[in-house]
Amino acid sequence: MSSQMEPQIPQAQPIDEHQASRFAGHHKRDIAIKALVLVIIFALGAGSGYLAGTRIRVTAASAETSTVENDAMTLMRQINPPEGYKIPAIYGDIGPRLVEAGAIDLAKFTSIYKQQNQPLTEEQTTILTEGSLANVEINRENAYFMLNFFWALGLTSENPILTEGKMVSRGRAGVGGFASTGGWTLGTQPSTELYASERIFDLNDEQQSRLAEVAAGVYRPCCNNPTDFPDCNHGMALLGLLELMASQNATVEQMFEAAKYVNAFWFPQQVLEIAMAIKATQNVDFADAEGALVVGSQYSSGSGFQNVHQWLAGNGLLPQAPSSGGSCGVQ
Repeated sequence: MSSQMEPQIPQAQPIDEHQASRFAGHHKRDIAIKALVLVIIFALGAGSGYLAGTRIRVTAASAETSTVENDAMTLMRQINPPEGYKIPAIYGDIGPRLVEAGAIDLAKFTSIYKQQNQPLTEEQTTILTEGSLANVEINRENAYFMLNFFWALGLTSENPILTEGKMVSRGRAGVGGFASTGGWTLGTQPSTELYASERIFDLNDEQQSRLAEVAAGVYRPCCNNPTDFPDCNHGMALLGLLELMASQNATVEQMFEAAKYVNAFWFPQQVLEIAMAIKATQNVDFADAEGALVVGSQYSSGSGFQNVHQWLAGNGLLPQAPSSGGSCGVQ
C-alpha cells in the first residue's frame, strides 16, 4: 500500500455538528462493508484452495486404487489362468474305484451339481464311471468338482497320514468329529466307515516320504493346519490329490507347485492377496514364486493369511477377486 500514490481528496468544507455525526455513521458503515467483502473474498479463496486440495487428494487416491486394481487383474490371470492349470498326473481308474467302494454315490453326486445349475460334464461322468487317461486339470469351471472328487479320494484312501497321524491323535473313534469326515455326505456308506478304508495306492518308501514332506508343508487359509492334518474338506481333497501325484512319481517341487495353483482356484481371494503381498515385498510374480513359499504357513495358514490381509489393508493394497472361494462343506 505504501508504494501507491494516495488519491487526491477534494478540500472539505466546514460542516456542522449534525452533519459530522451523519458522516461518521456513513464512514463506519463503509468500513464494515469493505471488511465484510474482504472476509468473503478470503473465504472464497481459501475454500477454492481447500476444494482444489481435496480434488488433488481424490485424484491421487483414485490413481492409487487404479494401480491396485491393475496389479490385481494381472496377478488374477496368473493365479487363475483362463486356460487352467495342468497337473502332472492322470486320473486312471480312481473314479470307478471310489464309486465301487461306496465313497461316491453317483446319484447323490450327480444331483448336487444339478441343484447348483452346474451339471456334470460328459468328461466328468466318464472320470467317475469309466476312468480316464487324461491329465488332471483344474480351472474355474471344474474347481468344485475337483474339490469333492478328491475329497472322496483323500477320505477313503488308506495312508499312514490318516491311520497314524494327527487325525487319530485322540483315537480312531474320534475321527468323525472333523469337517472333513463328518461333512462328507455323498457316499453310500457313513464317512467314518469310509475313512482310510481302501488301499487305493501302493506307495513305496520314497513316494511316501515325498508325500509326507509336502503334506506337512502345505497350508490353507481357512485354518492353521497343514495338509497332514486334513480336518476340513480342502485339506482332505489336497491330500488325495498329492497321493495320486506321489503314486505317479511326481517330485516334491511338482507337488508344491500343484498345491499352489489348486489352492488358488479354491481360495481365489485369499491367494490373490498373498500374491499381492509377495509382489509388493519381494517383487516376484505369483507365476514365478516358489510353490513351497506360497503355500507355507507364513502366507497360506489361517493366521499367516490374516497378517497378509492386515498388511495390505494398512498399505492401501487390498485387492478384490471375482469370488472368495468355497466353504468347508459339500459344494
